[in-house]
Amino acid sequence: MAEQRYKAVLAVIGDGRTVSEVAASWGVSRQTLHAWLARYEAEGLEGLADRSHRPVSCPHQMDPGVEVAVLEARRRHPGWGPRRIVFELGKGGVVASESGVYRALRRAGLIEPGLRRREQRDWRRWERARPNELWQLDVVGGILLADGTTLKCLTGVDDHSRFCVSARLLVKERMQPVCDAFTLALSTHGVPEQVLTDNGRVFTGRFNHPPVEVLFDRICRTNGIEHLLTQPRSPTTTGKIERFHRSLRAEFLTGAVFQDLAEAQARLDAWVGTYNHDRPHQALEMHTPAERYGTGPRRALSPEPDRTGPEWVARKVSTCGVVCVSWQQVSVGRHRAGERCDVHVAPDILQFWIGNELLRTVKRSSTGPVRNKRPLGGATTKTRNNTAN
Repeated sequence: MAEQRYKAVLAVIGDGRTVSEVAASWGVSRQTLHAWLARYEAEGLEGLADRSHRPVSCPHQMDPGVEVAVLEARRRHPGWGPRRIVFELGKGGVVASESGVYRALRRAGLIEPGLRRREQRDWRRWERARPNELWQLDVVGGILLADGTTLKCLTGVDDHSRFCVSARLLVKERMQPVCDAFTLALSTHGVPEQVLTDNGRVFTGRFNHPPVEVLFDRICRTNGIEHLLTQPRSPTTTGKIERFHRSLRAEFLTGAVFQDLAEAQARLDAWVGTYNHDRPHQALEMHTPAERYGTGPRRALSPEPDRTGPEWVARKVSTCGVVCVSWQQVSVGRHRAGERCDVHVAPDILQFWIGNELLRTVKRSSTGPVRNKRPLGGATTKTRNNTAN
């Protein structure tokens, strides 16, 4: 190549041919031939040798020390991406950009090409406007004990802040343990305005035949919580709690086997404390969930009304909205079908309660069963009719 360039240069210098004519003969551009002439004039024949295509300077090239710190952070924490690495290095005064970290990880073979997310400036994340406006709840499994037992866990996150409000281990996915864990979360973090769950039997009985009110729904009704359900086979509706499960499996459950339930719950509580108060969240602009959740006033859990005395009876509202008690049929509304109704049986009145809401107060019509009385004189209705005829 150096010899061919030298012949092209001699054709211009020695033979007196024009640059355009020589460039066309050698199949190069005029600019390239001018560059060869300049290099030959400056350095002689050595200037026509092949050179590296690497640029003389690269303003965005990462400092070798910073690149070593990036690779070391990735080695210690394989789950960290470019944004998390930039954030953690910034705590120690190391300045790096996400694009530079991404290129360094690609050069080292730690990120496959094409896996970087495209920036979407016009995309807005769906979330509630304030804490305790909506909780997302779900039950996740996969917690292993040394004896081979697999535990479940009732998990819950606040939709606004991603704050974990519930992480309670359950031996089995049964209604009473789930509701006990839910009540513990309400008493600890306050009562939300809404909860969002899937259509599991531990959460709702709306799809039973006939529909019934399960204990979870009763707790929501008693505390004024609106219970929202996802569409069938639509896990993206509860995307935040599903993303929490991904972090739970990757950072806590991977390869973990616990001796007993107490040890598993203690270690889970420690991890949740780190998740809420120390671990930055990329969806929150690298703030922690606790910083966004805040410490403002929360609505307290309503005490369960004492309706266990002999004057209280429990009834189920029929499909037509009627409650039968004390030989009376009282309508409380067809929209209440399937719900549990507590009835206060007083000497003169009946009061119908669902949760803390008084539905109706009616007067008692009788204190015993209604029987058909026989006509005076002992004659039957048929005999009197015959006499009249």
